[in-house]
Amino acid sequence: MSLLVRSVPLEASKLSPERLHSPSFAWMVGDFSLEGFGEAWRFDPGVGEGRFDRARDAWSDWLAGTEIADQVSEVGSGPLGFASFTFDPGSPGSVVVAPAVVVGRRAGRSWVTTAGDLDSAPSIAQGAPGADPPDRPRYVGPSHPDWEWMESVARALKLIESGRLQKVVLARDVEVWSKSPFVVHRLLRRLHRSFPECFTFLVDGLVGASPELLLKQSGRTVESVALAGTAPRHPDPVRDEQLARRLLESDKDLREHELTARSVEQALGEACARLERSPEPTLRELVNLRHLCTRITGVLAEGLSSFEVVDRLHPTAAVGGVPRRGAMEAIAGLERIDRGRYAGPVGWFDSAGDGEWAIALRCAQLNETGARLYAGAGIVAGSLPEEELAETGLKLRAMSSALDLRA
Repeated sequence: MSLLVRSVPLEASKLSPERLHSPSFAWMVGDFSLEGFGEAWRFDPGVGEGRFDRARDAWSDWLAGTEIADQVSEVGSGPLGFASFTFDPGSPGSVVVAPAVVVGRRAGRSWVTTAGDLDSAPSIAQGAPGADPPDRPRYVGPSHPDWEWMESVARALKLIESGRLQKVVLARDVEVWSKSPFVVHRLLRRLHRSFPECFTFLVDGLVGASPELLLKQSGRTVESVALAGTAPRHPDPVRDEQLARRLLESDKDLREHELTARSVEQALGEACARLERSPEPTLRELVNLRHLCTRITGVLAEGLSSFEVVDRLHPTAAVGGVPRRGAMEAIAGLERIDRGRYAGPVGWFDSAGDGEWAIALRCAQLNETGARLYAGAGIVAGSLPEEELAETGLKLRAMSSALDLRA
């Protein structure tokens, strides 16, 4: 017997608002949001080469056992899945899930998708909306001292000077603790409110607001945005404009950015019949930071699922380096942390294999009474260890501030 997957306008559903308190999965950007509750299906794609293909095939197999009744016909209606992959293909922990219930909203329109009988679905509410105490993150510290991370940057610079690498991205982590679990639905809304132009996501406890679109796919049309090169913002408008101009004119940042943009362009070029790239980098403006930004769009030469395109793209030089294999080897030797799903692909996808994927940046992996935060910096010739450390501090601050729900 087929599993019925049904999408209807939210007002026409029998879903009571109190059951929509605490999502386990989410994707929010601008006026578009998807929030998933419970689980209808879960798949572990495993490790190693082929994990994206295994996820694609498992999703197709699950869809084959469903009957679809979509009365909404909106982007994000019908059967939907969420996924988050580890950065390192050899690391376990990737996850692919179809929620039991997905609530979608876009441009004032709301709908709900259910997989199976809602009454028999697992509980999708966790406590009363007003019962959660405020949380405060207490700083525990990094896995390794700051000076050790700067020493790793110095070692990376020697690899670059020797010609073995052109760029490598090194990440660091910070642990925070709380007396009680962080209130996920409040955290999601704070991130989305603070960074509406970013991709706020939640998949299996990995939560964040990434500025970097890895892939947006609709049919054969694809889009990706390369970000690299970073500068802080300043409250004084004159000083802020000076920092922006300095970033656009920085030889070091422009070289780092070009390596990242070229890696995306090459990966998409292998799959596209037509490809276009913005001629010059522009500025991606965030509340606390600016990034150099290049948009790349294309038309696929043949029908591919977003799983297959993401497989070609990951890891871009925004989170890995150039050349890719040498950078991955350097990361394994220099970082001495397990990135987990930080810097891996995270996103949602539909029954056609289309969807949106970001690089999991500006994020935290939540646990029972704490979280592990991650941030990285691109190292190229001319990088200074102390400046790269300061850059990771700025990136970590966005997430640590969001976790303090008393503010």
